[in-house]
Amino acid sequence: MILEMVRANGAVSLRELARVVQTSEVTVRRDVRALEAEGLLDRRHGGAVLPGGFARETGFPQKTHLASAEKAAIAELAAEFVEPGEAVVIGAGTTTQELARRLARVAGLTVVTNSLLVAQALAHANRVEVVMTGGTLRGTDYALVGSGAEQSLQGLRVSRAFLSGSGLTSERGLSTANMLSASVDRALVQSAAEVVVLADHTKLGTDTMFQTVAPDLITRLVTDEPASGEERAATELQALADQGVHISLAGPHAPAPRPRARDVGLPGQRRAQPPTRPHSHRPPGAAGAAGAMGEQGGAGQGERGRAVDAHRR
Repeated sequence: MILEMVRANGAVSLRELARVVQTSEVTVRRDVRALEAEGLLDRRHGGAVLPGGFARETGFPQKTHLASAEKAAIAELAAEFVEPGEAVVIGAGTTTQELARRLARVAGLTVVTNSLLVAQALAHANRVEVVMTGGTLRGTDYALVGSGAEQSLQGLRVSRAFLSGSGLTSERGLSTANMLSASVDRALVQSAAEVVVLADHTKLGTDTMFQTVAPDLITRLVTDEPASGEERAATELQALADQGVHISLAGPHAPAPRPRARDVGLPGQRRAQPPTRPHSHRPPGAAGAAGAMGEQGGAGQGERGRAVDAHRR
């Protein structure tokens, strides 16, 4: 059953496997190790993918069922960083589609996107203006790509970009399996003062063919809390935090990666300071000896989970 799910979806999280086969994640992890030893699949942080090095691109119908609960939590948290009256760009993907649904309630927002699904999610939001790029429709993910999309983004400047992808590593940053999609995502990045990456735990440590956002260009990563025992995922998050990426975890009691002892600027870094929300930070000194700062949500935030940010001094 595990092999059938991986072959059908391209990538499956341990949580989803455990839910479908009705057993514990510990048992599923043991079975995945055994299947990997036989060369039938490859393990990734928090899940399994088809064998053969770089992860393959998963079709949109399959993506919608992968880590759906985690994507919803990530989108809910990411929406907290958008203020009324802002102008943002949103890339294609199932997680960004979830974000768009939540941004429909933000007054005076302007959204530039190459995603038909993002535009559809905001189509009936009377307080949100949607601007679509040009380009050629790529049916596998309902996104506009190509030179038309890239040219329409020239000269654009917005406060931040929200992007997803197929994989995220501390070494190469965000990546995707399609060259045309990667090229448009890079154009979206160039238009934004800040870059926010939305990636669930199944993408941590996964590397795909085309880099879209280098690690030093990522302002913030919004992800879900790694599963218990996923030390490699925690290590990946720490490595990203060490490179200056602010980590926000969706989920209760999410641990924060330890910040570095000193703040060292990265060469060529094009990053603005993440927005400060009224309830985002504790008073000076509350971070403790390690300097980690926990974010406790305001009214209604506790129901959605706690955001935990790692900041370097």
